[in-house]
Amino acid sequence: MNEFALAKKLEENINCVFIGKAEVVENLLICLFAGGHILLEDVPGVGKTTLASVLARSMEGSFGRIQFTPDTLPGDVSGVSIYNMKTNEFEYRPGAVMSQILLADEINRTSPKTQASLLEAMAEGQVTVDGLVHKLPEPFMVIATQNPIEFIGTYSLPEAQMDRFMMRLSVGYPARDQEIRMAAQFLSGQTPDKVESVCTTEDILKIKAAVSAVTVKESVLGFMEDIVALTREEERLVLGASPRALLALMRASQSKAFLQGRDYVKPDDVRAVAMQVLLHRLVLSAEARMQKSGAEGILKNLILKAKVPVE
Repeated sequence: MNEFALAKKLEENINCVFIGKAEVVENLLICLFAGGHILLEDVPGVGKTTLASVLARSMEGSFGRIQFTPDTLPGDVSGVSIYNMKTNEFEYRPGAVMSQILLADEINRTSPKTQASLLEAMAEGQVTVDGLVHKLPEPFMVIATQNPIEFIGTYSLPEAQMDRFMMRLSVGYPARDQEIRMAAQFLSGQTPDKVESVCTTEDILKIKAAVSAVTVKESVLGFMEDIVALTREEERLVLGASPRALLALMRASQSKAFLQGRDYVKPDDVRAVAMQVLLHRLVLSAEARMQKSGAEGILKNLILKAKVPVE
């Protein structure tokens, strides 16, 4: 089975359990195949944890979960060194981060210091404990969940950490018929913990290699750069998209094109992922907030404003 067929089989398998959210599942796989991380921001109980565990089971990947609370320590995430009295040496005890799919649940309920313990893992695929570097397993993906900022006891993620996430998504409530179907499956015993694997982590690495080989023409790269540059020039934004955002947009566009069955990126692929990739990286000015301007509307206009290359 080729890489495209494997990717579609994985997508179908997840959709059989995570009902009615095909777009969310597709964006999740776009991030996975592009080597990115994802932030799910929504109210509790809409299936964010289920989505992460079903993905790990479907690809036979190791799954780690850490429930962030105000007293969670950085060592709980990255691991600690413990002195072994028998060997008279310090031994590394892995933290939750030593998993291929890591669910960072309610990440904004913990302190900024603990939040920052994920930065090295997300950016470099490794953690440093007591001066020793420990490589993370591949593929590695962080799926973080976040409650709305208005909830009591939450800390806003700093801009540097928001920039590490390739996409920010909202799951939302399912439609009536989809929710009834989900409940019926649960009654019949078709629970997420019984999902079967359809590929291996080695298959995922092959798919990632295929995605990296998707062609991006210079004119399409220019289109991406124009969108990013417009966010930096927009007066209503005090913080536009970073160079890391451009790379994330490029990788996500390659992954989108791959899932469409193409080996080259079209401007439509860029537009399809630009909102999810760029919106969470933008910061409104005080004047824009006072005027109740929304970053989403501003970004949509900027994407339309960018000149589309002629193929």
